[in-house]
Amino acid sequence: MTAELGHVTVVFAGQSESWAKWIDHQIRAAGPATTLVRWNPLRRPATGEALKELLSAPGRILLVIDDWHEQLDRDRIDAWAGVLKQLLTEHPDRVAAVSVTARPMPDAVIALAPVELRGLRPEAARHRVLRLAGIPAPDALDLRRGPRFPDDPPAVWGGVPRRNSRFVGRLELLEQVYGALSAAGSDGAAVALRGPSGHGKTQLAMEYVHRFAGEYDIVWWVSAAQRVTARQQFAELAPAMGVAATGDLSATIKAVQRELDGTARPWLLVLDGAADPERLSGLVPEGRGHVLITTHRGEWSAHAEVIEVPAFERRESIAFARRRADRLSDDEAERLAEVVEDMPLLLDQTAAWLQLNRGVPVNDYIRDIRDGKPDRFGVMASGHHPKYEVAWAKLINTLRESHEPAWQLLNLLVCFAHDVVPVRLLQTARPTELPPELAELVAEPSSWNTALRRLSEITSMRIEYEQGPRLDTQTVGTVRMHRLFHRFVRSVQSPADAARYSAAARRVLVSADPRDSASAGNWARYSAIIPHLEPSGALESPDGEVRDLVLNCVEYLRMRGEYHDGWLLSRLAVDSWRPKFGDTDRSVLVAVHQLGNMLRRLGRYADAEDVGRENLRRLREAGGVRPIELIRAKDGLGGTLMALGRYTEARILFEEAAESAAEELGGENVPRTLSIRSNLAVAIGLQGHYAEALALHRGVFEARVQLLGGKDAATLNSALRSAWMLRLLGRYREALTIQGHNSRVHSQVLDRNHSQTLQAEHNLALCARRDGDLQFALAMMRGVREKLLRRRGALHPETLMVSCDYAMLLRDMERTAEARELAELTAGQYAAQLGEQHPYSVGARDNVATVMRDMGDRRAALELSLTTIREMEQAVGRDHPWAIGCAKNGVAALAANGDTDAAAALGRDAAERSARVLGEDHILTISLRAGLALDLAELGERAEAETLHADVADRLTALLGPDHPHTQYIL
Repeated sequence: MTAELGHVTVVFAGQSESWAKWIDHQIRAAGPATTLVRWNPLRRPATGEALKELLSAPGRILLVIDDWHEQLDRDRIDAWAGVLKQLLTEHPDRVAAVSVTARPMPDAVIALAPVELRGLRPEAARHRVLRLAGIPAPDALDLRRGPRFPDDPPAVWGGVPRRNSRFVGRLELLEQVYGALSAAGSDGAAVALRGPSGHGKTQLAMEYVHRFAGEYDIVWWVSAAQRVTARQQFAELAPAMGVAATGDLSATIKAVQRELDGTARPWLLVLDGAADPERLSGLVPEGRGHVLITTHRGEWSAHAEVIEVPAFERRESIAFARRRADRLSDDEAERLAEVVEDMPLLLDQTAAWLQLNRGVPVNDYIRDIRDGKPDRFGVMASGHHPKYEVAWAKLINTLRESHEPAWQLLNLLVCFAHDVVPVRLLQTARPTELPPELAELVAEPSSWNTALRRLSEITSMRIEYEQGPRLDTQTVGTVRMHRLFHRFVRSVQSPADAARYSAAARRVLVSADPRDSASAGNWARYSAIIPHLEPSGALESPDGEVRDLVLNCVEYLRMRGEYHDGWLLSRLAVDSWRPKFGDTDRSVLVAVHQLGNMLRRLGRYADAEDVGRENLRRLREAGGVRPIELIRAKDGLGGTLMALGRYTEARILFEEAAESAAEELGGENVPRTLSIRSNLAVAIGLQGHYAEALALHRGVFEARVQLLGGKDAATLNSALRSAWMLRLLGRYREALTIQGHNSRVHSQVLDRNHSQTLQAEHNLALCARRDGDLQFALAMMRGVREKLLRRRGALHPETLMVSCDYAMLLRDMERTAEARELAELTAGQYAAQLGEQHPYSVGARDNVATVMRDMGDRRAALELSLTTIREMEQAVGRDHPWAIGCAKNGVAALAANGDTDAAAALGRDAAERSARVLGEDHILTISLRAGLALDLAELGERAEAETLHADVADRLTALLGPDHPHTQYIL
């Protein structure tokens, strides 16, 4: 058969797809047409028929030789090598071979004389490929276009464990994963590798990542067993992708998601050891990339295509066991595989034990595993995994008897979380913090690395090296332990050993505490510490330093916006500490305060109230309580009551707390007292006493300027609150001037996505709206809302408030259909979050009524408006500005329905209340009287109407100026 001119067929095994695609691209770029042919030597007999099949391919044939031979027994390797050698010998003009494996090849494969591509520069590899294909190399070719050279690492590569050199088999599973992910094309895909513990899901994911790394520009591995760790590791992708990180972890995660969703670069995200999908919500992007999950949970089927990971096939077990223990014959390997039921983890550990204990007859060991009882080896049987327990009992006995330092180290390591053991923290621990037998071991790098290597050899714990403190040394940086083995070792520890080593683990964690959770430089350290609190027994420890560590971790979670995890940890702390140390213990009180804080941040206000009231009750009943504890309890409960719309109760608590703080903390102008007085001013403002609130906010602002400086976050907050009150008082120009400056300083001092910065921009938009600059207000408020939606979600209280205001701004812009849709949505969300009768819920429904009236739905709008008037008066009182504002909208609804008498009566009453509460010159009073003048004119009472209209014109012109849109509309 003569070669088909100008055509090249690239033949490859599935695991070499990235190499085959790169080779294919280089050939096509040089001119000839190509065909890619996938072949699998495991599924085909090594016969002449296979030879004919390969020869039937068009044109020249380029064989891609990888490590497929490692999946075969010796006879099949030789048979296939013979077939391929015959092919190369008989058809040298058509057939050539390249090697893309870095692993040693058996002699039979070397005899094929493949040309090596690994380890070359892309230009040299391209030259070899084209020469073998019989193609003159072009003078110039841009290697930056097309697939990346597979030997070059992806541009972004993080967290991926090193490749397991002992990995064998699983070819069909790897191809299944590759097919499932690549079948989605540019739409993106998620695959979950699901199976029982010990089936090798993580190893399979690791091999997929290394084998197909050439397919991706971004590869990121996340240890997903712990939510805190998973979220921190995912967020660490931000700087690698050029995404600006923020103080709020959720905001950073969402920014990374947006980048992944929008990038054209192919990416792969691995979530290893994922448990409940809900705990990892937000970490599975929906873009065009690939997500690979390892899990034992079935719930992932709703989020990804599930591929079940079974135990090894027997041929895989034999190949793996013989690679792990070269003393095993095929027959011995098969019998070992049978007795451990082809479980990869157990096969790994039993084969490792046999390799290390060469004097033990293989048959005797297999019999012990098959027939032995755990108690025969000094282990109490659990009844769950008897074969595991026998194998592990023998393993542990080997450690105890022959490698005591490694055994002692293992006892300490299992007092940390299993998935990523913090060996770096152990290496930096002071000798006094470790058991004496381990202090010297940890201090000497060679002994330390030797003990860890021994553990890895015997227990199949995976270790990975990194650059040591001195550039000429390598030290173990990461240790990964299987959770089943971790659980087993903990179960066989004696009570004395468990207590002793757990105490040492806690001392190591305390030593690692930076003691500054506010500093961004310490956040990675805290995220690394938190998973180890429970396994080390930190939450049950009576030690004051350990409890301080737990509280610092809670504060870190609050600082990062991780309120759900903060709630969980603070609740565990309260439940553990309160029965032991009492209600008035300092750590208990701080934990309770944080618990209420987290519940408020989560929008669980009723639960937060229960926590706050119970805490205050306990403190009042207890004797000898420090005044600051009562102050903190009242302040916290007051914040919760404000969120619940119970402003008078909140004010009383803040007044009591502020008075006590001034007496106990050394005057009124200390930071803690000023903070409480600021909360008091907010409560007074929410009561509708705007002038009183403004005076208090300004007093706090001036004190903070003197005490903290003009650019401190607390000072900026006081300026923001002052401008907010000025706007509510109708002093729009003054408010706009102050808020414009305040917003600029916020952006300079705090993060652009900081909650307080967004509040400043929200108020600036509201000031601009009232000043008549609707386009600027719209752009500003839209930006704030989009940031809050990304950062906090649609249901967060801050998002709901901005959405309410944004809906009414859309109404001002005459975008009434959009306004109504958003107003109705927000009203429903407010009611679901806060209850139907919360003043925010009522006010949101009043907005809906206003937009309905604009759209001509007058009767329904009137019914809803009259209902909201009653509900708002019940919620905050008839004289509250919010109730008067609802009445104003009710006046307009009555007039629109032709009931002018009722409109005039309600308008007169509302105007009188507004004048009494807010003053004759307030915009609400003026607007009500302007409406009343129109209704009186309609009723024929022209003299009073004209007098009112003239008075309104004078006051409105003085307040807003003659050119303001509102002035021109009224006049």
